[in-house]
Amino acid sequence: MLIAIKEVGRGSVMRILVADDDRGVLAAYKAAFASLSGGQKQSELSAMASSLFSDADAADTAPVETPDFEVTYVDQGADAVAAVEESLRAGLPYQLVFLDMRMPPGIDGKETARLIRAVDADINLVMVTGYSDSSPLDVAKVAGPLEKLYYVAKPFEIDEILQLARALSAKWRTERELQAAQRKLEQQVELLEEGNALLAASEARARHAAFHDVLTGAPNRAAFIRELTDRVQQKSARFAVAILDLDRFKSVNDNLGHAAGDDLVRSVWRGLHTALPPGAMAARIGGDEFGLVLPFNDPTQMREVCENFVKICTQDRAIFGHSVQIGASIGVSISLEDGERDAIDIVRRADLALYAAKRGGRGQAYVYDQSLDESTRFRLLIENGLRKAIADNELSLVYQPIVRQDTLEVAGFEALVRWESEEHGTISPSLFVPIAEEGSLIHELSDWVLPRALEACKGWPGRYVSINFSPRQFHRPGFTAYVQQAVAAAGLTPDRVQIEITETALFDDAQLAANTVAELHAMGFRVALDDFGTGYSSLFNLKNFSIDCIKVDRSFVTSLGKEGNSTAIVSSITQLARSMGLTVVAEGVEDQFQHQALRLAGCSHMQGYRFGRPVDEAGALARLNETSQPCDEQRAASA
Repeated sequence: MLIAIKEVGRGSVMRILVADDDRGVLAAYKAAFASLSGGQKQSELSAMASSLFSDADAADTAPVETPDFEVTYVDQGADAVAAVEESLRAGLPYQLVFLDMRMPPGIDGKETARLIRAVDADINLVMVTGYSDSSPLDVAKVAGPLEKLYYVAKPFEIDEILQLARALSAKWRTERELQAAQRKLEQQVELLEEGNALLAASEARARHAAFHDVLTGAPNRAAFIRELTDRVQQKSARFAVAILDLDRFKSVNDNLGHAAGDDLVRSVWRGLHTALPPGAMAARIGGDEFGLVLPFNDPTQMREVCENFVKICTQDRAIFGHSVQIGASIGVSISLEDGERDAIDIVRRADLALYAAKRGGRGQAYVYDQSLDESTRFRLLIENGLRKAIADNELSLVYQPIVRQDTLEVAGFEALVRWESEEHGTISPSLFVPIAEEGSLIHELSDWVLPRALEACKGWPGRYVSINFSPRQFHRPGFTAYVQQAVAAAGLTPDRVQIEITETALFDDAQLAANTVAELHAMGFRVALDDFGTGYSSLFNLKNFSIDCIKVDRSFVTSLGKEGNSTAIVSSITQLARSMGLTVVAEGVEDQFQHQALRLAGCSHMQGYRFGRPVDEAGALARLNETSQPCDEQRAASA
């Protein structure tokens, strides 16, 4: 039966269970665990031990330290099992059991140990016996593991019991603490893994969005250029690039609406994708334009493949209950026999062939030949004209406001260069800037733009100027010192200047770019990644760079409300960027719908005709003075 006697010490309590049918032995246990305070003397303990064991053993017993024990005593194995079960229900488990091997008339120590181990895997079992019907191996088989099973021979010494109790209690506590720490660590690892999984999923969605068209699910222009670049770098088998443009597509949009046009584009894509030969890829690179990278075997086969694409596009289609027939023109450029060296140039040649196909009556494929290429002369003309324009001051700067989406306050201006040629009229930056980037002329252009943009910024207290730099400039030795000296000469602090670079500038030489960005950041400059989503980068990779801001490309903004999952894509990019502490600027915002969609997506800043067209320096100052009387764009944006 259960004897409800407990000895409670002080401090941290060691919970111990003693099971023995011999009341004299139980008394010895009580003497061992009893506190020696309150006048009890060592001689009393020695006398009790002497009455139970030999006088010699009692005489040799050392003084006993007073530990903090809470001991439960039982005289039957079944009561011991019940006591362990009750302790677990109460949340106060025993740390060890001193268990007699023979406890008639009930179950013996071996069976008691087996039952206790079945309900408590952590408890330490100490088998105390002078004689046993079961060997230690037999007991270990039913009540192991061995590291939680111990033996003490009768007659025992008090010190032996106390030392074993202290050691096993400390061992039990240490194991519990380690288990708790392991559980906590496992929980933290699980939370970390869940966080990584969410981040990986967001990264995968953002990466997929960066390289796929939201309307058709086809690879987009970025994926097309990436594939083309890979083919160029491989320098193995020859290949061809085909640019396919739909004929009469505009009439479908005008007469049946943009939804019908979208359905038509999806239908064309499905047909092209199905007809692709092995080793080919196709991408949607514009509203009604597709780019194809095709394996090249011989000109005849190439022409047959392209003519089949034209045939697919000219099939009658049922669009929203209407029978629609369009056409297609294709321009083809075949890679050079000695290895293509310029991915952009092969696309340019395919574009020239496409224009020739359209000029020749449409509905056909035209393969590039050198007679089409007047671009070399034209590019030289532009380069010489630009050099003269810089010298003669034919260039000018305009500034487009970047506004905070919550207050519509102007945070800064992006500096944009313009060229009004006396001979050729207005020449687009998209034409002359790439030509300048091919040679050292880009540095002359930067030398003209940078000091003028900084001088203008001096008149915008509390605002910054955002200045674009090409990859060639960004990788130029001494670039950071060049910018720092120009800013210091203008009397500005670096925090008033934002450096805009493209993804190409980062990933052409990632280590050099990381070092350059880190230097700029350490100097106090803001660094923004322009046209995000049109190149190779992913937000996950940007963690390696000290980027402050990403500018979402206008192609994503333009597609809001028009193409499938465009809003979800922008939201995914924005949320992931903000989680990394990046400012997000949406470019090309032109109407209220785009403004509201981007606001809900979480873009912190916006830029576009909705908030102001590019204006000269005087116009920028006038815009800043309109704080008390908002301009039309501000009133419309807040409507």
